[in-house]
Amino acid sequence: MDQLEWIRGLVIDAETKILLVVMDGLGGLPLTPGGPTELEAAHTPNLDALAAGSICGMSTPIAPGITPGSGPGHLALFGYDPLRYEIGRGVLEALGIGFDLQPQDVAARGNFCSLDPESGVITDRRAGRIPTAIGARLCEKLRAIQLPGVETFVEPVKEYRFALVLRGEGLEDGLTETDPQQVGVPPLPVEPTRPEAAPTADLLNKWLAEARQLLADEYPANGCNLRGIAKDPGLPKMEELYGLRCGAIATYPMYRGVAKLAGMTVLPTGESIEDEVATLKAHWKDYDFIFFHVKKTDSAGEDGDFARKAEVIEHFDRLLPEILALQPDVVIITGDHSTPARWKAHSWHELPLLLWSRYIRPDGVTAFGERPCMQGGLGHIHHTDLIRLAMANAGRLVKFGA
Repeated sequence: MDQLEWIRGLVIDAETKILLVVMDGLGGLPLTPGGPTELEAAHTPNLDALAAGSICGMSTPIAPGITPGSGPGHLALFGYDPLRYEIGRGVLEALGIGFDLQPQDVAARGNFCSLDPESGVITDRRAGRIPTAIGARLCEKLRAIQLPGVETFVEPVKEYRFALVLRGEGLEDGLTETDPQQVGVPPLPVEPTRPEAAPTADLLNKWLAEARQLLADEYPANGCNLRGIAKDPGLPKMEELYGLRCGAIATYPMYRGVAKLAGMTVLPTGESIEDEVATLKAHWKDYDFIFFHVKKTDSAGEDGDFARKAEVIEHFDRLLPEILALQPDVVIITGDHSTPARWKAHSWHELPLLLWSRYIRPDGVTAFGERPCMQGGLGHIHHTDLIRLAMANAGRLVKFGA
């Protein structure tokens, strides 16, 4: 039996509230042998106090040794098996900016990048994180590209990111990405992974060739790549599965997109963690489950900035008492994936995790960090386990069997 269908049969109503805090890319690594991770180096008295009254552990997003993308990492936290429900990042970006994505559309996440004018190799995969205003101007320029038999939409997302959507008959997904995930090499072509996707791959390669011509004089954003090229798969919604009114608070479009895909109501918010906390307070009474996303832990990790990642964690820690003052019945704090500053990218490492409710067995962990959480009572679990634990601790699941 499908796990989601099985859980649906155990769900009951209750007047309880669940808060899931996802600190993007939370997991880290020491810079020196025996040294602290970013989380362990950060001064976090409030997280430590919460951990001391919680049950802690380590969680694997997908499977041991597998490095997850942000989409699979989040879907797993919401209870969806990421191996069954594969979601292209293009779909998440398009939904995250409120684009009216249709079932036949093929969506891609675009990244402006820097190319060496002579060799054509990538010198910066993110074009120096150009400001959003520049990205929007470049998207306007790219809207001039026309493809035979399809409509094209080029929409700015944030900084160096944009969404490309093709709309027309006969479009197929099953397409590879063009970002080689490293510098010093040229972008890759779009390749079909299924024979019927070959015409769509040809259209995207034609679009890319014209885009790179139009961007040639726009250094540092004189090139672009496409990632996560896909169609909307149509997920079962969280409210139907778990009987929860679900809200989402996130500053970046991609995370708003994954929340919308799962059926959450995306709540408008500002750019800072303070803004997100204000949004949480304003909408607290309206929802049974709120997903609260903190982005800049991941950005700092990708930039290789150990100290800045620790500072973002400390920033959140200072605001945690305001969040806990709302008196949630269940609190889970973890990450979607690890992004160690030492690695400068997503990694396969487990995530530290705490779960607080009135019904847990405290395990003796007194600090929130990777090494303390390795000793926690939850042990080593998977992201997909967390929604069941949250529901149980919120009194929202009945007994299984006679």
